[in-house]
Amino acid sequence: MADQSDVENALVSTITNILYPNGSSSGGVLTQTVKIYRGWPNTASLRADLAAGTLNVTVFPKADTSRNTTRWAEGLVPTGNATPSLTVKVTGTSATFAGSAETGQLAGLLADSLAVVHRTVTGDTPELVAAVLAESIRTQRIAMVNGATVTVPGAGLLLGRIVADQPVIYWTRSQLQQFRISCWCPDPTSRDNVASTIDNALSSASFIALSDGSSGRLRYVATTEFDQSQDAALYRRDLVYSVDYQTTVSNTLPSMIFGDTTLAPLGSGSVTTLLS
Repeated sequence: MADQSDVENALVSTITNILYPNGSSSGGVLTQTVKIYRGWPNTASLRADLAAGTLNVTVFPKADTSRNTTRWAEGLVPTGNATPSLTVKVTGTSATFAGSAETGQLAGLLADSLAVVHRTVTGDTPELVAAVLAESIRTQRIAMVNGATVTVPGAGLLLGRIVADQPVIYWTRSQLQQFRISCWCPDPTSRDNVASTIDNALSSASFIALSDGSSGRLRYVATTEFDQSQDAALYRRDLVYSVDYQTTVSNTLPSMIFGDTTLAPLGSGSVTTLLS
């Protein structure tokens, strides 16, 4: 799911990529070493870093700046395309199952206007799937099983399908939060260099990617400087950016298996659409 911590992590990751485009183990765009992290710095650690010429960049939520920006009803957004591990091949009036019958799949057969569906469970095999579907067909007509093959004698149409459950995110609300990106530096030059480098890159970005697959709208708010060189050799600039993002919950939902099938029954002028 996406919450405030995910946005903070996304900002840290974005800033890290700005200052270390080839990875943190390689040299960055600045000559000094830069530590980038969430939260407020520890005073003793910060002083030690500044004395050693190491810059700190922190990401911290700005107090009393959160507001609800929900503009529409809750909804679902697909986040992937799961591929079934079970397969089915139809030849004439016979359907043969193969592959792996892992959980989270729907196996279905459509014999003329009769649709039967089985949700795979732990321990299923192609042979068991075939047996279960054949047993369901037998409630209305003849069906035979041979291993993983189901045969429906006299079927004018036999259709086999496999679908897998699909990952989605369910967003429950939207909110805007301002974040303080603080650059803690030992001298004015390094402060100006690191702050301007970050600000120039963020100002050209409209969105930041979040870990759940959604995005947050990124906007510049303000800049503030704090110089305390007499006591701590500290030169600081804060960049304030707002992020409008969705609170989401991850889930997995079943797929429709025969929703697009339209049949014209033999001897009838009517049309039947099957939803299963």
